[in-house]
Amino acid sequence: MDRLTQLESFVSVATRGSLTAAAKAEGVAPAVIGRRIDALEERLGVKLLVRTTRRLTLTHEGSAFLEDCQRLLVEVADAEASVSAGGVRASGHLRVTAPAGFGRRHVAPLVPRFHALHPEVTISLNLSDRVVDVAGESFDCAVRVGDLPDSSLVSLRLADNRRRCVATPEFLRRHGTPRHPSDLSRFACLTLSSDASQTRGWAFRVPSAGEPETIHLKPSGPFDCSDGQVLHDWCLAGHGIAWRSSWEIEAEVEAGLLVPVLDDFAAPPNGIYAVFPQRKHLALRVRLWLDFLKAEYGRPEFWAAGTMAAPPTNPTKKTR
Repeated sequence: MDRLTQLESFVSVATRGSLTAAAKAEGVAPAVIGRRIDALEERLGVKLLVRTTRRLTLTHEGSAFLEDCQRLLVEVADAEASVSAGGVRASGHLRVTAPAGFGRRHVAPLVPRFHALHPEVTISLNLSDRVVDVAGESFDCAVRVGDLPDSSLVSLRLADNRRRCVATPEFLRRHGTPRHPSDLSRFACLTLSSDASQTRGWAFRVPSAGEPETIHLKPSGPFDCSDGQVLHDWCLAGHGIAWRSSWEIEAEVEAGLLVPVLDDFAAPPNGIYAVFPQRKHLALRVRLWLDFLKAEYGRPEFWAAGTMAAPPTNPTKKTR
C-alpha cells in the first residue's frame, strides 16, 4: 500500500473527525480508509487513533505525528509545484487574514516584500481578532497564534510562541522581583479584562508530586484592558507586570527595555500557524506565500529585530 496515501488518509481522518467524512472526501468506502489507518499503525508500531462507535480521538503519538504529516504533505505539494510550474510565474489574487496585533507587526510588513518578489500577485490582508471562517469567507490562508481548535483546516506550524512575564527594570527596582507565580498576588499585574478571550488566566508550569503540572492564575492590578497592545504600552511605561507573547516583546527584551521574570515556571510554548482549506492542489501563489512565511519566521533575528529592515528571503527555498 502506498505510504503517502496512508499519510493522506490519516490526516484526512484526524482533521475531519471520522472515517466516514474522510471516505466521502476521497470518494472511497469507509472500510478502505480503515484499512489504510490499520496498515499505517501496524507499520509504525504505535496507536495513532482511538476509535469508538461514538467518537474518534488522537493519541499523544497521533497528535505529534499529525503535525509532522501535515508539514510533510505541504512540502511534497511544494516540490511537485516547483517541478510542474517550471517557468510559470505566480499570479492572481491572494487573500490572507491574521489577528490584528500580530498581523500589524509580523504579517503586514511582509506583504510588500512578498509582492516585490512576485509582482503579478495582488494581496488582500484582513486583520481581525475574531476567528475568521477561512473556507466560508474565501480566504486562501489564515495566520493564527496559539492552540488550534479541531477543524477541517490544514495547519502548518510556522514558529513557536511562548508567553513570558515581563516588566521594566525600573518597576522591578522599585517593587522587587517575583520568585514564584504565587508571588504575583503582591504585584500590580496588567491583565486582559474579563470580556477578552484570555479566560483561563496566566499559565505556569510548577513542580508537583509527580511531574510538573500546568496551573492557571488570574492576577489582578489597578487597571485592566481588553486590548493587548494597550497592556504592552502600559508595561513599557512601568505600570506593572504583563504576561505577553514572545512575538510581541522579544525586541524590547533584547534591547533591555523589558526584563523577563518567572521564566523557570514558563508554560510549554504553543504555536504560530498558517491554516488553509484542505485541498490537494493549492494555487502556486498560496504555496509560495506559505513557504515565504515559514522561511521568515524561521529566522531567530526576525523576532528580535523586527521585520521592517530585514531583507527578503528566497521564498522558493524549502525550510526543513
